[in-house]
Amino acid sequence: MTTKTTATKTTKTATETAPAKKTAAKTAAGATPAKKTATKTTTGATPAKKTAAKTTTTRKTASNGTTATSGRLVIVESPAKARTIEKYLGRGYSVRASMGHVRDLPKSTLGINIDDDFAPKYTVPRDKSKTVKDLKAAVQKAREVILATDPDREGEAIAWHLAEATQPDPAKVKRVVFNEITPDAVRAAMEHPRAIDMDLVDAQQARRVLDRLVGYSISPLLWKKVKRGLSAGRVQSVALRLVVEREREIDAFIQREYWSIEAELNKHGAAVTKANVFVASLARIHGDKAELPDQDTTNQVLAGLDGAEYVVADVQTKETQRRPSPPFTTSTLQQEASRKLKFGVRRTMQIAQELYEGVDLGAEGAQGLITYMRTDSTNVASIAQQMAREAITAKFGAEFLPERPPVYTRRAKGAQEAHEAIRPTDPRRTPEMVKGYLSGPQLRLYDLIWKRFVASQMRNAIFDATGVDIDAGRPGEDKPYRFRATGSVIKFAGFIRVYREDRDDDEVDEIDRAALPALTAGAMLDLLRLTPEQHFTQPPPRYTEATLVKALEENGIGRPSTYAPTIATLVARNYVTNEAKRLTPTEVGTVVNDILVEHFPSIVDIGFTSGMEQELDEIASGERQWVPVIREFYSPFQETLQHAEQTMERVKVRDEPTDEVCDLCGRPMVIKLGKYGRFLACTGFPECRNAKPLLVRIGVNCPKCHVGDVIERRTRQGRVFYGCSNWRKDDPASCDFTSWLKPTGETCPQCGEPLVYTNRKETEVKCASCGFSRRATRARVADAVPA
Repeated sequence: MTTKTTATKTTKTATETAPAKKTAAKTAAGATPAKKTATKTTTGATPAKKTAAKTTTTRKTASNGTTATSGRLVIVESPAKARTIEKYLGRGYSVRASMGHVRDLPKSTLGINIDDDFAPKYTVPRDKSKTVKDLKAAVQKAREVILATDPDREGEAIAWHLAEATQPDPAKVKRVVFNEITPDAVRAAMEHPRAIDMDLVDAQQARRVLDRLVGYSISPLLWKKVKRGLSAGRVQSVALRLVVEREREIDAFIQREYWSIEAELNKHGAAVTKANVFVASLARIHGDKAELPDQDTTNQVLAGLDGAEYVVADVQTKETQRRPSPPFTTSTLQQEASRKLKFGVRRTMQIAQELYEGVDLGAEGAQGLITYMRTDSTNVASIAQQMAREAITAKFGAEFLPERPPVYTRRAKGAQEAHEAIRPTDPRRTPEMVKGYLSGPQLRLYDLIWKRFVASQMRNAIFDATGVDIDAGRPGEDKPYRFRATGSVIKFAGFIRVYREDRDDDEVDEIDRAALPALTAGAMLDLLRLTPEQHFTQPPPRYTEATLVKALEENGIGRPSTYAPTIATLVARNYVTNEAKRLTPTEVGTVVNDILVEHFPSIVDIGFTSGMEQELDEIASGERQWVPVIREFYSPFQETLQHAEQTMERVKVRDEPTDEVCDLCGRPMVIKLGKYGRFLACTGFPECRNAKPLLVRIGVNCPKCHVGDVIERRTRQGRVFYGCSNWRKDDPASCDFTSWLKPTGETCPQCGEPLVYTNRKETEVKCASCGFSRRATRARVADAVPA
């Protein structure tokens, strides 16, 4: 079944469910006219531009001659959402699930009539034919058809496709939206239906057409010039470019040595206790910024500090306030769930979907626990703010409430969608109250969302930030060396009582600085130890899923619904690997990126792609029509495509060399890309067909057998653990060493057992046997110099 649709402002198709913008009348179903009407095309019909033909609807006739109809039919996307809503609506309503989109562009062809204003040719996929058939039968029997799909462009498009595929009497079609699945929200939505908003549909349709034109035009070229199975995408390719360019920054980075000197000091004459001891860093030498580029320079400074006295030069304390982070948007939820919970972007969205669609809370019944999870808004409904204030007062006390509920302004580039932030549907429902009804991952994510939202409605944190300047030099002489110590003391915890946002990589939060002892200008200090330490500048870190989402959002690339699938596609295409939570481009990913940058510069240009997102937003708001936007894009794109087809040379993707040697023939082994990812293969192919899984070694000998290497392994669920390379599934005598935590290669100084890293940043190590722990060893060329 194929339907051709243009869905422009000027074209009316076979039937209409509501008047257009200029018409003030209401529909027969009682829906308020939207910005534009929902159009409907009968299968195989040519859209009529001036006359609207009526669609004949077949109904069963009762014995009394009247038409027999059932009650109200509500259609949503998923069975879980359907089950929850059906319990709220009760008798008279039947709720069915469409299982997502019911129509799409065909996979085998472009599916777009370029000569007819880019009219898409939608079809019902084979796996959706029974669903559509059943829905169509239910629609014909229903007295009212209520399309209750998600409250965004994708949901609006699904509602429109449902109407197109099931062909209901337009007079009985209603569209309702709700931002949360709770009894009150669903019932309120049923009381305020509207027509399908064709501005939102057109925006989604324009995105779909754009992505199809780009993907189905460039991908075959990549197959021909590089290898089969590759793909390009309007957002995907920009994301790949960010990852590749970051890798090149890392490769081009030139490490620079530098040193620091820290002084461990104590109040003069006071007992050496934790309260009196603090650390200050060398900040200035003769009034200039302290520059210690090498060990020789550092040793000269240490010689100048030999026998020096330390005097407090200045003490400054100021009260500082910290505002809480705003409630979650899609991107900030994905970032924080990655930092705090170690969830991948896709997993975060799957669990959030479960919490949104409803969880059975026993006597309370099925309840949606969070608001809609695809949003870039930080707005909060006033009723939710009031509930949050009640929860804060009950749990923490009235002193934690600000005078007025805070207002957060969204500043992300291209932010749109007039929804709420992601928040608990009822903030008074604490994580402890629902603990017994949620799975572990559900509880952890709900706890994160609850804490973030409640904290966002609390008073600022107040703390005293103290800075102490200390002059050092030999007694009776000028003191050329100035040290600096900083500390903080929390005066009022405010929102910190509940939640604080994590930081990326090694960022330091000033609130975390230790308190300094009470000091006054002119006070003498006792030196306990001088510690010189060698450092090296570090390259920019590779993107994680979370930081890539952050970069995409900051540059206005993609929208909340696109972040997770974009990253999933990069990994699925083997353009990037996701190892140790870091995204690294593969050889094929780098090759594809370079081809696109050379031959399709605008497609992978951040500014161009961001501007296109802005145009899609303007279509959604009714400021622009979608066909002219596509036409303006397509003409230069077609010229670029034709030029690329003529000039692009064939590129061979090199196999990645390794130190592995084939255990069958002795030839070197290389890393190849296959259908299921990277693997090791012998270079002697086809004479030698030896191949085996790729082992990720961490550079540590097995602490149990001392023969094999420690390698990364993965569970079926994808969780990383560490094991011996000599382990064999079919050999009970092989080494069975395993560890969830990464071994360091060192042994415990107390009991001799292996030490492991306790965190991803590898800043702390511990012994799993005796409990010994310490900071991870850093490069110290010079030992600490005692005073």
